[in-house]
Amino acid sequence: MSEIVQRLQREVIEPLKARFVGRDEVVDLIALALVSGEHLFLLGPPGTAKSALIRQFAGAVKGRYFEYMLTRFSEPNEIFGPIDIGKLREGTVSTITTGMLPEAEFAFLDEIFNANSAILNNMLTVLNERVYRRGAETHRLPLLSLFSASNQLPDDDALRALFDRFLLRCHVENLKREAMPQLLLAGWALEKPRELGSGVTSEDLRKLAAQLYEVDLKPVAEIYSDTVFKLRDIGIAFSDRRAVKAQKLLAASALLCGRKAAIPADLWVMRYLWDREEQIAPLANLVNGVLEQHQSEQAHSLARAAERVDGEDLARQLDAAQAETAQKLNLGAAARLRERVTQLADRAAWVRDSKAREHLVGRARKLLEQLT
Repeated sequence: MSEIVQRLQREVIEPLKARFVGRDEVVDLIALALVSGEHLFLLGPPGTAKSALIRQFAGAVKGRYFEYMLTRFSEPNEIFGPIDIGKLREGTVSTITTGMLPEAEFAFLDEIFNANSAILNNMLTVLNERVYRRGAETHRLPLLSLFSASNQLPDDDALRALFDRFLLRCHVENLKREAMPQLLLAGWALEKPRELGSGVTSEDLRKLAAQLYEVDLKPVAEIYSDTVFKLRDIGIAFSDRRAVKAQKLLAASALLCGRKAAIPADLWVMRYLWDREEQIAPLANLVNGVLEQHQSEQAHSLARAAERVDGEDLARQLDAAQAETAQKLNLGAAARLRERVTQLADRAAWVRDSKAREHLVGRARKLLEQLT
């Protein structure tokens, strides 16, 4: 494992995982996005530490950081910087970019789908080319990766084009009940103003990313090609362009594991290539099926295949929950039962047989409707 990767793991990734309870997946995906030079979109409700994680990652490597929450009234000046009035009087259009997105190495734009057309047109160029243009001005951006979040996916065609620029997508949920005590302790510690110390710099990340195209992808070429077509078979709009770009994720996974050659276990990255929320579970099942056949000690921590879910056991637990709904429940008991059924619904989404999965998820949803 390279010296940079070792320091990145020891001084940034592991401390962030310890600090942010239940967010290991997001921390690993931030690192993957930065090394691959791709962008990460986080789907989930407010208050799940999305911006805090990215802010602290940027702070740990002393990277220039820009963060903004977009509304439909946001103007380009708020993102890219205002026009220099002094130079404008001299007849020159110049943008004051100090502290704004064009100078950031890490950027987080919350609720990006609120962007109006003026911002949207610029963002497509920023995400594609790392360039910002205003009139005759052209700014080359030092951006490593751009991160965004929303609690819903876009349905407008123009916004879908923006969403398409985020190769990586991750669903972030509130933590389960059993994680709450640990969350409260860690959250209280986070309230203390304290920077995460690290010897890793943004320049180190650039050096690591520069090694991306040295990774040998030939060992996974056949299995990757086969998996691309399987993604399309389950309805994911995975274009040839995205298929080519996703190879960067395979290479980044290898680098983060200290390898210069990809292995089949690096296909874990394909779990995060969904288009719609309902594709998350089927895609995970598909990728987990591949990973089960290619376990390796050299694999990334996220390459572990998910534990098999026993459909028959879930059905018995749903029967028991159904019986409880027939009883008179006080508010507390009803809330606990609702939470239990929600957890059963989450587990049902991981049942491998598609017909059994649909049946169990449907039963759980009906139960939740009765308990609402």
